[in-house]
Amino acid sequence: MTDLSHDPDVFAVLTGSYARRLGTPLAPEGADAAWLYGQAPFAVLAHDGGADPRFVYANQAAQICFGYSREELIGLPSRLSAEAPERAERQRLLDAVSRDGFSRNYRGLRIAKDGRRFWIERAVVWQLDRDGATVGQAATFPEWRNA
Repeated sequence: MTDLSHDPDVFAVLTGSYARRLGTPLAPEGADAAWLYGQAPFAVLAHDGGADPRFVYANQAAQICFGYSREELIGLPSRLSAEAPERAERQRLLDAVSRDGFSRNYRGLRIAKDGRRFWIERAVVWQLDRDGATVGQAATFPEWRNA
């Protein structure tokens, strides 16, 4: 498993796609991959564009939120971030993002490694692109609370 946590190319895809889709920066000016991974005051996760997408990136805030280490979270099918009854709603969100490029102010029920259920609040989900080709989707959220 390749560690992409401090990869400047991954940072560029995350922040560049966000800025193109939403017209506003994801990270403050001067921030870099290390800041996004270890110091950002919000969670960021990304999954690839496969048929059963798998997480390829999760910053430390996301790891804390979901209760997984980086090694456990990277490669995990992203559908497992929601309980089975919530997966259809999650899929509708991802389909809308594929169609529209992004979604703002999403609120959804998620599940941590230990089974704890929690709400993600004010989430933004967006398409990731590199050189004009879609390579996955990402999400960021500043708030979460136990359900």
